[in-house]
Amino acid sequence: MAELRNCPMCQEFFNYTGLREVCHKCAQKEEDMYQVVYRFLRKRENRAANIDRIVEATGVERDLLYKWVRKGRLHPATFPSLGYPCDNCGHLTTKGKLCDKCQGELKADLRTFEAAKEFREDVVRRDRGTYHADKR
Repeated sequence: MAELRNCPMCQEFFNYTGLREVCHKCAQKEEDMYQVVYRFLRKRENRAANIDRIVEATGVERDLLYKWVRKGRLHPATFPSLGYPCDNCGHLTTKGKLCDKCQGELKADLRTFEAAKEFREDVVRRDRGTYHADKR
């Protein structure tokens, strides 16, 4: 079921169906900008261009580039200098929401937490005494 929303770019009303975050006119503008960026990157000398170079050469907003990489429209495997910022530290990453460094730190923290939890449970188990009644 459609929901009436304001377009974040032009502030016009549009029916949000879950497919696009912007109105039809702005979506068409985004698609035109995508074609400009894609044509720029398809040239052999521009394939290794970084985000700053692409923004400078095409005039496309940095956030749109990040959006296209995140959604898989621009593949870092094909264009190796592309990525989007990590949600934690801001360094560029190509998959997920966190970069490899932040993922490693989070996993280490989780392992530490699990080890501490196991230790606390062990202490409680050891302190709890079991008493058996003699059957005579």
